[in-house]
Amino acid sequence: MKNFVFISPNFPTNYWKFCAELKRNGMNVLGIGDCPYDQLMPELKASLNEYYKVSSLENYDEVYRAVAFLTYKHGKIDWLESNNEYWLERDAALRTAFHITTGFQESDMEPVKYKSAMKAYYAKAGIKTARWHLVHDYTGCKDFIAEVGYPVIVKPDNGVGASHTYKLKNDDELNYFFATKDDVLYIMEEFVNGTVHTYDGVIDAQGNPLFETGNVTMDSIMDTVNTNGNSCYYIEKTLPEAMRDVGRRTVAAFGVKSRFVHLEFFVLNEDQPALGKKGDILGLEVNMRPSGGWSADMFNFANSCDVYKIWADMVAFNRRTVPDEGKEHFYCCYCGRRDGKNFVLDHDAIMAKYGSRMKMAQRVPKALSGAMADMMYMCNCSTEEEKAEYYASLLAEK
Repeated sequence: MKNFVFISPNFPTNYWKFCAELKRNGMNVLGIGDCPYDQLMPELKASLNEYYKVSSLENYDEVYRAVAFLTYKHGKIDWLESNNEYWLERDAALRTAFHITTGFQESDMEPVKYKSAMKAYYAKAGIKTARWHLVHDYTGCKDFIAEVGYPVIVKPDNGVGASHTYKLKNDDELNYFFATKDDVLYIMEEFVNGTVHTYDGVIDAQGNPLFETGNVTMDSIMDTVNTNGNSCYYIEKTLPEAMRDVGRRTVAAFGVKSRFVHLEFFVLNEDQPALGKKGDILGLEVNMRPSGGWSADMFNFANSCDVYKIWADMVAFNRRTVPDEGKEHFYCCYCGRRDGKNFVLDHDAIMAKYGSRMKMAQRVPKALSGAMADMMYMCNCSTEEEKAEYYASLLAEK
């Protein structure tokens, strides 16, 4: 029996489904987390063979000792994973320390965590990216802006999500950024007028996709976070061939094997002389884990499948055991509504209107609400027209 250590299996809350499918596939599933055992969801408890509680997952030594204990008790660990961006580097450090070869090692981290280092790999894939500059001093930034013009985007070179990401439109905003920024290394990029599309997939040990889909972000996550706005995105009914192509090329360039990926691209909304023509695809950044929030459930609703099982089959068998042929596909539409807005439709009206098409509706945990708003509704739509009507109805204000 293979041993799988799952780091922080209780967050996000839907991750118990990954553990459940691993256990069904005959894996010995060992959880490490900082949540007391009696507070774990019953579904998660049933999905774990053992759980080791630490006082803090931030404490590397404590988590190291937890893996050491589980190794002593159960034998060599075959897999270690959190499927979580926040712990990506920690996972790699633990794999390296315990000679777990089924995932990224510490030496693999730079191109998948640092946005500046990703650029060379996009180039290797033949995919253009925005021009960029590492923020070391004011003069260097002014020289870069003289080349690309305002606005520019600044964000941590090694960062999670859209936190501390800003659009600077003039010298006053640049001066304020330098006066207030923290000490982390920032990357500055020329502004791209584009819509964010993604390639999401489960990749096998040979670098081949076992599952592919994608999502489209209707509003900039940066703007959602910085303006406290609503949050809207949807899973594609059919992944466009152009997005499938750049996704697969990016997977190959980064040498991805045996994992979920969430790869972000810009599709240009207009011609930009230095970047390309309207509709061209540019690399944005790679994320070597599943898309956040409830995206895995949305993949299932959109594709009539079970990505938790597909991923667990990749781990246990390096193949997909359930075929995709003949299954119905939808746009699965996420609409996150921000508290304090005077919407036309209240909760009861929404649920009555969309009925069985509404796949999920619940409050968003505080840890996710910055990017995903406060109350979420997830609905399947069959056509572009249904999708447009859904968002118009839920976001209409009095």
